[in-house]
Amino acid sequence: MAAFNLTPSDSSTFILMGIPGLEAAQVWISIPFSIFYIVSLLGNFTVLFVVGKEQTLHKPMYLLLCMLALTDITTSTSVVPKALCIFWFNLKSITVAGCLIQVFFLHAGSTAHSAVLVTMALDRYVAICKPLRYATILTNARIAKLGLVGLIRAVLCILPLPLLLTRLPFCANHIIPHTYCDHIAVAKISCGDITANNMYGLGMGFLIIGLDLTLIALSYSQITRAVLRVSSKKSHQKALNTCTAHICVMLTSYTPYLFSVLTQRFGQGIAPHVLIILANLYFLFPPMINPIIYGVKTKELREKVGKYICRM
Repeated sequence: MAAFNLTPSDSSTFILMGIPGLEAAQVWISIPFSIFYIVSLLGNFTVLFVVGKEQTLHKPMYLLLCMLALTDITTSTSVVPKALCIFWFNLKSITVAGCLIQVFFLHAGSTAHSAVLVTMALDRYVAICKPLRYATILTNARIAKLGLVGLIRAVLCILPLPLLLTRLPFCANHIIPHTYCDHIAVAKISCGDITANNMYGLGMGFLIIGLDLTLIALSYSQITRAVLRVSSKKSHQKALNTCTAHICVMLTSYTPYLFSVLTQRFGQGIAPHVLIILANLYFLFPPMINPIIYGVKTKELREKVGKYICRM
């Protein structure tokens, strides 16, 4: 951490300002933040608990749901508790080490989340295009290996982000106009050259998301071709029902992510507080809505959750 050239009086901390321009309203803003966070924790831990307890749910699809829940918990927990501490208790300081750890976990969690969505697209492809071979192609062990590959990719791709920050000099300014330590937000307050940070962050972001979206598009193109070969409307409806939840989760995940990344770098005409709120919504809304989508659209999971609720 010696590479950081901060002010002598506070050389080991940054200051997170929260939402500049909306300081008076931050207590009110914290209400939807905390509600979204609590709902997301309840939903995702419910998925983990029910799938873990029910032997009949120990299938590839539900293992993927557990992976999705874990990435959602990781990303939201890496951001929201600190934001609420700023809003409620004015605890704005964060250590340099804590800031770098936050950068790593929020970006690694998002990258792993994208890998899970790709694996889910593969799962839907096999389920629709090769239903008779589904059990032999996608075993629980294979899903676990794919999850491990996604985790390793996330670590290897994201680890350079905090390492790139350690090489930057931070002179008199160590105030971050944000609720959390985003890589580019921290880089922007440096008094050094952040070209490498910009290039790696933007390039890696679009490379990962571009590759993942391409793989998902290929899966769905094969699904579409397989469905169009069948003339039965009932088969079309069944295929649509099989994919609806995954499509909805992709829309709630990728749309705010891409919008947030683009506006953070190119939205100079947008008010800073709007950008910060939008960036936070990416870590609030998808983790909250994803378990709800799968709970509503997946009959077997819905019935098992209902069983446990009725026991209370």
